[in-house]
Formats: sequence, structure tokens, C-alpha cells
Amino acid sequence: MPHPVDVHVGKRIRHRRWLAGMTQQQLAQSVGIKFQQIQKYETGANRVSASRLWDIADALDVDVSFFFEGLAPEETAEGETRAFPDDILGDKEALELIRSYYSIPEAQRRRLFDLARVLSDVA
Repeated sequence: MPHPVDVHVGKRIRHRRWLAGMTQQQLAQSVGIKFQQIQKYETGANRVSASRLWDIADALDVDVSFFFEGLAPEETAEGETRAFPDDILGDKEALELIRSYYSIPEAQRRRLFDLARVLSDVA
């Protein structure tokens, strides 16, 4: 059974790779391994060494800390419902929205962000 941390890091690798529009093969080539190893990392079946995680972070243009973000479970009161799923990055629609958001020119993206913040405050 994979360790929950390995599963979380693997999901973060997969999601960042997907957002970057990179295939497993492309990521594997950029870090000098076979794509099957990337598959094993992404499922949490194999643990990623510190040096390999460093190389993957470099290839995906993120800090190593990116892979550990959101690791601590969010504490909620008993019976409280969450506004979003536990694994928001596992939601294909959310990922598509993020990819689309970052394809918008920066000035327009900022205005869209401000609008979303106002709408969420009103809701």
C-alpha cells in the first residue's frame, strides 16, 4: 500500500505535468528516466527520491515545495460540507478551468480574478 505522502506528491507531479501540457514521455526524457517510472511516481507506487524530485521540479518549472502543498488535511467541523472536493486537482473540469484561466492575457486575467473574488464574497 503506497504511503499517502507518496500518493499526494505523485498527484501533484501528474497535475503540474498536465497543466504544462507535457506527456509522461516528455517529462521522463527531460529528467533522464523511462516514462514507466513517471507512471509509478504519479500513482505513488514508487517513492520519488529528493534528487529526482528536484529534477522533476526543474523540468516542470516549479519549486520543490509545490509537490507538498495542500498535504496537511484541512480541519473542518463535524458535519460541515466543503465548497469544493477534497482533491480539487483531481477534478478534470477544475484543471481545464485553470489551464484556460492562464491562457488569458494577464490584464484581463486579473480583472476576471477580481470579479470571481467579488462574486464569491457575495455568495
